[in-house]
Amino acid sequence: MSFSLKNVISIKDFSKEDINFILKQAKELEPIARSQEMCQTMAGKILGMMFYEPSTRTRLSFETSMKRLGGGVIGFAEAGASSVTKGETLSDTARMVSEYADALVVRHNLEGAARFVSDVVDVPVINAGDGAGQHPTQTLLDLYTMQRVFGKIKGLNVALIGDLKYGRTVHSLSYALGMFGVKMSFVSPPELRMPREIMHDLRHNNVVAQETDSIQEVLDDVDVLYITRIQKERFPDIEEYLRIKGAYRINATMLQGKDLIVMHPLPRVDEISPDVDDTPYGKYFEQAFYGVPVRMALLNALIKPFE
Repeated sequence: MSFSLKNVISIKDFSKEDINFILKQAKELEPIARSQEMCQTMAGKILGMMFYEPSTRTRLSFETSMKRLGGGVIGFAEAGASSVTKGETLSDTARMVSEYADALVVRHNLEGAARFVSDVVDVPVINAGDGAGQHPTQTLLDLYTMQRVFGKIKGLNVALIGDLKYGRTVHSLSYALGMFGVKMSFVSPPELRMPREIMHDLRHNNVVAQETDSIQEVLDDVDVLYITRIQKERFPDIEEYLRIKGAYRINATMLQGKDLIVMHPLPRVDEISPDVDDTPYGKYFEQAFYGVPVRMALLNALIKPFE
C-alpha cells in the first residue's frame, strides 16, 4: 500500500487506496501525536504556511503535526501580515515561500487557489480550504474519526446538516463517503442545499443520498450527525443569512435514547448546545485532535525525509 499523490488539492484526486493508506499511517502515528513517543522523520524540513483566511484548528494542527515529526514551520496566519498588503500576487508569494520551505499549506478565500499554487511551485501543496470549494484534509480526519469510533466507514449512515451550499467541508466529505458506500442524508434549508453538480456526481456513481429540511426525519436512522455552522462570511446577501441562521440546533434532550455520534468541523456558533459536550454523543473535540495524526501522515507521505 502506498500514496500516489504529489499534492493534496481535492478529495476527488484521491483513490480509495490513497485514503486507506493515510488512515492506516495516522493510526500508527497516534502515539506520537499524543506525545507518548518521539519522531524525527521531518528533522531539517520546513513547512510553509500561507493562510489568507482565519483558521484555528487547521493551522495549529498542521504546525503541531510538523513539530511532532521533528520539522519546523514558517509562514503567515493572515494576509495582512504578508506582502499581500503591498500588492504582491498569490503567484509571487507562493514562489517565494516555496524557496524557503519543503511543502506549502495554503488556505485562501478563492476556490481553485491551492490548485493554482500547485501549478507554479515545485514543492508539494496542501489545500487547507479554498473558499466554498474543498477541504480535503478535514475530510480525512472526519473519516478517521468515524473509523476510530465505529471500527469502519463502509455501511455507516451519515446525515450532513446545515450549510451544504457554501460548506467546503461537506463538499469534500460527501465525495469521500460515497467512495465507501455510505448512505447519506442532506439536511438543510432549501436555500442551502448541496450544490446540484455534487448531487449529480453522487447519483452518477450510484451513491444513496436523500435531501430533506427536517432533522427529526433522520434522527432515528443515522450513525453520525455531521453538523455545520451557517457561514455568515460566505453569504453574498446578509438578509439571506439573517433569515436562515439558527435554523438547526442540536441539544442533549433531542439525542436521548439515540444510537449516534455528533461531529462538527468547528468552530460552532449556536448549532450545538454546550449540554452535548460532555455526553457520549459529542465527538467534535476528539475529532479536532485527530487532525494531528492525519496531517502527520500526510506530511510523511508528501515530504521526502533525509536518508
